[in-house]
Amino acid sequence: MAEELQIKGSTKKEKYEELLPQIEALIGGEKDVIANMANVAAALKQTFGFFWVGFYRVIDDELVLAPFQGPIACTRIRKGRGVCGSVWQEARTLIVPDVEQFPGHIACNSASRSEIVVPLIHNGEVSAVLDIDSDTLDSFDETDRHYLELICKQL
Repeated sequence: MAEELQIKGSTKKEKYEELLPQIEALIGGEKDVIANMANVAAALKQTFGFFWVGFYRVIDDELVLAPFQGPIACTRIRKGRGVCGSVWQEARTLIVPDVEQFPGHIACNSASRSEIVVPLIHNGEVSAVLDIDSDTLDSFDETDRHYLELICKQL
């Protein structure tokens, strides 16, 4: 039976440092990617209280909504569209301090103000993206990029 995460760190870095081994323990013995995405999304939401945390998987020629925590989301995103589609196309993490300033931003929820999207790379190709939205401006930085990329490599 799963136990509740115990994250006591006071800084963002400390929280990530405590979260990493707990995520490794959550997903280490599980081979199902959907189950692992679900637990990672829940762990990130629980630890940081982000507005929206979830995954989109590459299926054929679209990103398709996968496990997430938060309000209802867009179901399908084309390559190159919005932040998620751009990350898929460019195969690199994007930090968007103000989503209103991002050309072609897809407003799945008007309360979203800033965003970070991290690609999951498998066999040299983007297989999914981790999308995290905040309801405040400029919520994400290089600390988030570093640790979220490490988490995505675990998947």
